[in-house]
Amino acid sequence: MGWARTLADGQRCRVHVMDVASGVSRIVHEDADVLREAPNWTASGELILNGDGVLWRMPADGSAAPVRIRHDDLPELNNDHVLHPAAETIFVSANDGHLYEAPLAGGAVRRITAGDAGHWHFLHGVSPDGSRLAYVALDPERGWDSGVVHSIAVDGSGDRAVTTGSGPDDGPEYDPAGEWLYLNTERFTAMPGHAQIARVRIDGTDLQQLTFDERVNWFPHLDPTGRRIVYLSYPPGTIGHPADLDVELRLVEGDDWASARTIASLRGGQGTINVNSWSPDGEQFAFVDYPMTVETPAEEHA
Repeated sequence: MGWARTLADGQRCRVHVMDVASGVSRIVHEDADVLREAPNWTASGELILNGDGVLWRMPADGSAAPVRIRHDDLPELNNDHVLHPAAETIFVSANDGHLYEAPLAGGAVRRITAGDAGHWHFLHGVSPDGSRLAYVALDPERGWDSGVVHSIAVDGSGDRAVTTGSGPDDGPEYDPAGEWLYLNTERFTAMPGHAQIARVRIDGTDLQQLTFDERVNWFPHLDPTGRRIVYLSYPPGTIGHPADLDVELRLVEGDDWASARTIASLRGGQGTINVNSWSPDGEQFAFVDYPMTVETPAEEHA
């Protein structure tokens, strides 16, 4: 469909890995040709990224350049993809509005969603047992403001709404116990675009607001141990989750949301951490920035 994002003239993308304990990040890949986005971190120590509408894999330590994963008959992808927790496959969102399961090794894929759902599917979460997916359902006519959270079995059955009514919601991700979905939502404000982080039980009850500030907060990602959460924080007044803004990555330890702290400031937004990028031990995570120059690294905060 030709919707894949590209780098502007003079722009680069840089894939970083941050060590949480030290607060230090290092660049493990830098690119002036392909705009790479949204890293996942595999159990075998690789990063899976989107770029040019396809998936790429590279060692998380940066010891080799990204290599394309070649799939059969898979439409152009957007940057929403999550790893199967127990298998060598990945669940992906395609720009035809559907969800697919694809082998990490490449090859044939399986479409999960039916053609008559009446909405587009944008994937963000997989349950800890690998049985269900959490995605954002968008009405094609209403667009991004229509987003509500749905859950669907990985065989395509049992599609149901988790949130209903006025949103929009985005970025739903299961906690390690499979009891909650963490998300960003505008349900707590009348100010357009003022998304805050929240959580809701998987049956759609007990929606709880977790951040209460003037910034626009997106994409909460829990580490596999449940000890930490990182999320993307935009400047006040931001609408949606655009690219190429001065953004922050904020860290929550335990459940102490009031003490969330900024651990990196960078040029990015869209593509930086759209999906969960934690290492399996919860000690590191990957992110991407998109500077117009490469003179200074992303600013880290102790």
